[in-house]
Amino acid sequence: MDRREVAGVDIVHDAEVFPWPIEDNTCAVIMMSHLMEHVKPWLTFDVMNECWRVLEPGGVFLLVSPYATSFGMFQDPTHCNFINEAWICYFDPEHESGFWNIYQPKPWKIEKNYWQQNGNIEIALRKRAE
Repeated sequence: MDRREVAGVDIVHDAEVFPWPIEDNTCAVIMMSHLMEHVKPWLTFDVMNECWRVLEPGGVFLLVSPYATSFGMFQDPTHCNFINEAWICYFDPEHESGFWNIYQPKPWKIEKNYWQQNGNIEIALRKRAE
């Protein structure tokens, strides 16, 4: 899915417009590479909840983004959503931080959370049952 019609895109749609034209529980994997840093911060939970909606039970969500304080994050004037290692803790109700309790979005399980402060952050989440 992309908002532009380019080679390899099956669904032309803006990720910030909901609902996405994808049926509930139909995707085994979502790979979001270098998109979330462009999502308006106030739409972050909407995008994450939409990913949760379209993933099948136990499905995997993979996210890659420039690390929040990296040069790559600041080089692009359209980057507005700063992602660090604590950011993802808001989506896992069992994470020790307790951050999930603040907004209580759809539940995820953090499986991987790798980052380099001068590079990218790579996150793997699994869809939890509600």
